[in-house]
Amino acid sequence: MAPELTPVLSRGWLDSEPWTLAGYQRRDGYTAVKQALRMHPDEVIQLVKDSGLRGRGGAGFPTGMKWGFIPQNDGKPHYLVVNADESEPGTCKDIPFMMANPHELVEGVIIACYAIRASRAFIYVRGEVLHVLRRLQAAVREAYEAGFLGKGVFGTDFDLDLTVHAGAGAYICGEETALLDSLEGKRGQPRLRPPFPAVAGLYASPTCVNNVESIGSVPAIVRNGVDWFKGMGSEKSPGFTLYSLSGHVKYPGQYEAPLGITLRELLDYAGGIRPGHRLKFWTPGGSSTPMFTEEHLDVPLDYEGVGAAGSMLGTKALQIFDETTCVVRAALRWTEFYAHESCGKCTPCREGTYWLVQILKRMEKGEGTEDDLGKLLDLCDNIVGKAFCALGDGAAAPIQSSLKYFRDEYLEHFERGGCPLDPSLSTAWADGPLSFARTSA
Repeated sequence: MAPELTPVLSRGWLDSEPWTLAGYQRRDGYTAVKQALRMHPDEVIQLVKDSGLRGRGGAGFPTGMKWGFIPQNDGKPHYLVVNADESEPGTCKDIPFMMANPHELVEGVIIACYAIRASRAFIYVRGEVLHVLRRLQAAVREAYEAGFLGKGVFGTDFDLDLTVHAGAGAYICGEETALLDSLEGKRGQPRLRPPFPAVAGLYASPTCVNNVESIGSVPAIVRNGVDWFKGMGSEKSPGFTLYSLSGHVKYPGQYEAPLGITLRELLDYAGGIRPGHRLKFWTPGGSSTPMFTEEHLDVPLDYEGVGAAGSMLGTKALQIFDETTCVVRAALRWTEFYAHESCGKCTPCREGTYWLVQILKRMEKGEGTEDDLGKLLDLCDNIVGKAFCALGDGAAAPIQSSLKYFRDEYLEHFERGGCPLDPSLSTAWADGPLSFARTSA
């Protein structure tokens, strides 16, 4: 029997106007921050450390440990930056959370800033999502009017200003140091590390950069306690998280569940693969993570389980593809995205992603040769671990894994002189009326 869904971040999504201050307070909103403000800041950091909360942005680094890296009594201003620059293909968890529940993020920001002794915070949002920007700005305005932000937060001597910043729309700005450069008004490009942001981040001051879901999870942990949080998930990956299912499933959408649930179990909630078809391949954490196949249906979807099986949990963006999908075409589309979004700072990524696209285009048309498969892998080897940031590794991952599992399909393109599959059969309308998403709330 599949583990039960755990609507924590997604609770109240179907309520009337859950994004308002009144709506959030009906769900115990802003009670956790009052508890936190009665604690010493170091006690708040220790509580988050004890919970085992790991960053939900992709790397899975322990959140409390990251907070603990901020030096104290150093005489410098401290900053909290929330990375809301979500834009990887398949990743779509932060935007619905911020639309439906922006005040939970604001409450998490207040608690985090109090813990790391920061009086200034930023939420960096991808500029194209205007509806999210407006929703966040409205929530921040409500919080200021209620006295939850600004001078004397909740009547204490703690001051905090929160700014919602619109990025210009660049995938690279999801990389934390490129994001900081962008916030400073520079071109968004990754920085050489060390120094790390905890020592010299925004304006060369100690800065903590956290994902939306990481910060949004904090109020529930403070409100319900460490034991409650560790009662879900696995020993090394405790808690709940948002899994985003898209592609060839009957009910795509957000499913909030304990870490360690399997795709087979999530598919039960999502209505399964679209009728009459079978699973071909899927990504466990977005397009930048090595793909899985049907043999991985029972891999526990936590950091350790997915890593042991040869991929990464990433952002839990589960893109599902059935047997009508051409794996060469899918790899080409993802690689085109990474080539377009490469910032150009380093040669392996800038030049490597360009040539990957050229070879994959030739292969998809059936004009390549078997030697091109070796060239693809050589190019990937010259990018992985040699690029300035993780974008290069992410570009190579789908190509390497698709060749690992579907080399014969690449060869079939050469033998047939074109794609063996009809691309129209993989479209959402191929089998009749579209299915509509539902939420776990």
